[in-house]
Amino acid sequence: MTFSIFGDKFTRFSGITRLMGDMNDGLRTPGAVMLGGGNPAKIPEMQVYFQQLFQEMLEQGKLTEALCNYDGPQGKDVLLKALATMLREELGWQIEPQNIALTNGSQSAFFYLFNLFTGRQKDGSLRRVLFPLAPEYLGYADAGLDEDLFVSAKPNIELLPEGQFKYHVDFEHLTLGDDIGMICVSRPTNPTGNVLTDEELIRLDSLAQQRNIPLLIDNAYGVPFPGIIFTDAKPLWNPNIILCMSLSKLGLPGARCGIVIADEKVISAISNMNGIISLAPGGVGPAIATEMIVRGDLLRLSEEVIKPFYFQRVQQTISILRRHLPVERCLIHKPEGAIFLWLWFKDLPITTETLYQRLKQRGVLMVPGHYFFPGLEHDWPHTHQCMRMNYVPDPEQIERGVMILAEEVERAHAEK
Repeated sequence: MTFSIFGDKFTRFSGITRLMGDMNDGLRTPGAVMLGGGNPAKIPEMQVYFQQLFQEMLEQGKLTEALCNYDGPQGKDVLLKALATMLREELGWQIEPQNIALTNGSQSAFFYLFNLFTGRQKDGSLRRVLFPLAPEYLGYADAGLDEDLFVSAKPNIELLPEGQFKYHVDFEHLTLGDDIGMICVSRPTNPTGNVLTDEELIRLDSLAQQRNIPLLIDNAYGVPFPGIIFTDAKPLWNPNIILCMSLSKLGLPGARCGIVIADEKVISAISNMNGIISLAPGGVGPAIATEMIVRGDLLRLSEEVIKPFYFQRVQQTISILRRHLPVERCLIHKPEGAIFLWLWFKDLPITTETLYQRLKQRGVLMVPGHYFFPGLEHDWPHTHQCMRMNYVPDPEQIERGVMILAEEVERAHAEK
């Protein structure tokens, strides 16, 4: 039995496969400290809200309706209409239902979009995706049908007080070759919690428009929902921007509902791809989201419950880190959003891959940094000095994991 080229590529073991495997194992292994995956917090107030909402929707027949019927390939009509109205009223965007498509999770959307705009062209040339601010989300790295689909640009690093730092786009050295078919950023950024400034985003949008290529913005943690963002940042959309959102970080990752906002041509393409690959997106997540919008709860809960929870949790986690890891051992990227902290072990004598393996042996799961730099042209020691840490678990569990992390860091320095 022989696989095709496609089969060989998509059956390889990858960073995202390891991450999801670790997350599955960690969530179900007693005593494991799960600081690695992207599972959102089970916020008590949101858990109660969802349980009540599901019960009411079940009694009204709305859940049964969603489960027992196909939607169209663009996604559930009532959500497309409700979401378009909400975005027009809240953000002033000129959005209609035909500017929105749903997918079975954001990961599916990125697979569609990367291969829609980049990859092998009719003339035989290869167009690629530019990540103008590495590190970027490791889930992108294996989503291209063609090899060498991604190009990453090294950031400028601004050192900040209290052992923090921040990445910025290095526009002076940012090169858009003729082979670039799309610019892609996440905002807030997974893995670092960085938020591109409004000026950086506008400048990237201008570069994309000059080249007549789309700017793809992954808004899985951003505004207006779920709103896990702790700095002033104006959301941006125009017909040259493809904005991707999700229900996952509201606390509904199992719903697998991604949202693509784009011009009508892109939405038509996504709808056709949905029809071919999966007939239609799932209907349960969209039914829930529609109900939340109709009740006025989606934005209210994002602002009043979800954002404050994560802001408090990230401050607690930084305090824990600093109790056990002083500035000379570990720098922390300024936490501006998302559900991760990005740790820089600048003088660590071992790679963070080795550190990951040692931590895993002791029941602590994190993610080594080198996975987050797909398409970087030259080797950069910084990629082997960083780790991504999820700050979602309870503070007691985080402290237990951080104590083990600090012990392994000290062990590595002692071995030098």
